Amino acid sequence: MYKVLTDCGTAAKDMSDAGSAMQKNLEEAASAAGTLTSQFGPYTSTAGLVGSALGQFMQHWSRDLVYIAKRTSSSLHGADQATRYYMAGDLEHAANAQGEAAKEPKVDMPGRGQTSHRTKGR
Repeated sequence: MYKVLTDCGTAAKDMSDAGSAMQKNLEEAASAAGTLTSQFGPYTSTAGLVGSALGQFMQHWSRDLVYIAKRTSSSLHGADQATRYYMAGDLEHAANAQGEAAKEPKVDMPGRGQTSHRTKGR
C-alpha cells in the first residue's frame, strides 16, 4: 500500500511541477506576445490581444488547478493516515481520516474570499 501512496505522491508532485511551469510559461508568452500602443497619445501600452487572451485563460483555469492540487493532497494524506490507522487496528480513527480526506477543499485565490469549488458558480 505504501508503494501505491509513494507512486501517487510522485505523480502528484510531477503534476504540480507541470502546473507551476505552465503558469510561468504563460506569463512569459503573454509578455513576449507584444503590446498595443496608442497612436494618439498619451502614449501608453497595454497587453496585446494574445497576451490578454493568455491572461484570461490563466485567470479562468487557475482556480480549478488549485482545487485539483488541494484535492489530490488531501486524498493522499487521508489515504496515508487511514492506512496507518487500519494497520494498527484502529478502525474508528481510520474511518475518521477517510471522512476528513473526503471533505471539500477550500480554494482561497488572491483578491477573493474563501469559496469551495462547488459554489463558484459552475
